[in-house]
Amino acid sequence: MSKLFFHHIAPAPEDPIFGLQVAFEKDPRPDKINLSVGVYKNDQLITPVLESVKEAEAFLIREEKTKDYLPIGGDPVFLQQIGALIFGDFFWSGEGKRICGAQVPGGTGGLRIGGEFLKQEVGEKIVISDPTWPNHKGVFESCKMIVGHYPYYDRKKNALAFERMCEVLKDLTPGTVVVMHACCHNPTGADLSLEQWKELLGVFQDKGLLPLFDFAYQGWGKGLEEDAGGVRLFAQAGLEMLVVGSQSKNFGLYSERIGALFIVTESQKTAEVVRSKIKTIIRTNYSNPPRHGAAIVGHILSTPHLRAKWEKEMGAMRERIAKFRKRFVEELSFRSLKKDYRYMAEGSGMFCYTGLDQRQVERMQKEFAVYLTSDGRMNLAGLSDENLLRVVEDITRLI
Repeated sequence: MSKLFFHHIAPAPEDPIFGLQVAFEKDPRPDKINLSVGVYKNDQLITPVLESVKEAEAFLIREEKTKDYLPIGGDPVFLQQIGALIFGDFFWSGEGKRICGAQVPGGTGGLRIGGEFLKQEVGEKIVISDPTWPNHKGVFESCKMIVGHYPYYDRKKNALAFERMCEVLKDLTPGTVVVMHACCHNPTGADLSLEQWKELLGVFQDKGLLPLFDFAYQGWGKGLEEDAGGVRLFAQAGLEMLVVGSQSKNFGLYSERIGALFIVTESQKTAEVVRSKIKTIIRTNYSNPPRHGAAIVGHILSTPHLRAKWEKEMGAMRERIAKFRKRFVEELSFRSLKKDYRYMAEGSGMFCYTGLDQRQVERMQKEFAVYLTSDGRMNLAGLSDENLLRVVEDITRLI
């Protein structure tokens, strides 16, 4: 008998978020509600294909001449347009030559490539916010980095723990990488003000910390320009830094896995050296990035009427989420006098903390067929005119 190689392997646990999606799809109850996975949904609770995307795809089908490999670093037009979207005028200035970029397979791919680069060339210490997106820890641990945490949110006060955050960052070893959500913090929805970003900038400069911005939600907070305020502030101050952008959310291109990794260095010469290292990591990982999603984004952003259409669609999606955030808080506050829910109204993006603990979340799923993540995070885009009051009533039953 031939040797068996795989029989001893124990099953891995389900992903904490996508595992919920699997459970939701298996749930036979017709009135089930999915408020877990962080994807945008319209009034019909469908994740739509944007009209700007459809028009761009029609152009590509008509005009595209090849499906040849992209360069290892990705589509140059895409990188220029996303670089300008993230960094603004700084990207086109002389200072912008300090930036090198690469197209990556989604925000997660950018974090993984960035993590491998940091482990190889910079250091192994990295800290993430408490709480944060669950996959941050796994991605950087897979890069063999030592992952720590810094306080970000006070669950008892339902507010940023900014002073405590600054205290902990000031005690970090110089050279530590600090992962920050540029906007629309996942899972809390609590963002830093521009004044707080300025204070943090001083901490990073004084203590020699390296920022890594996870910029997955540009446009979902206050707007495309406003959401980039922290990133641009740090770049214009001359700091070296990493920025990982994702086009999954703001272009609705979830399944195309399209993102960008930018590294801001101290000089154009250093940027070229860093670019060569990033390309080597990509080559030995997935070799070349996919073409289609990058071509869509590049064409939209470089075509004035399509860009205007996309910005309008982006604004409409942001307004829908803001509308349901406001309504949700109003209805919940009206029906429950035991707790002050006004903190939710100040949040940004599609996520908010409901304050439900894991036991209550499990009851929501078991008794009411309402799915949230175990920490009580809710995706507001999963609310609709038809289900909002029911969700509010189900929550108030548990409090």
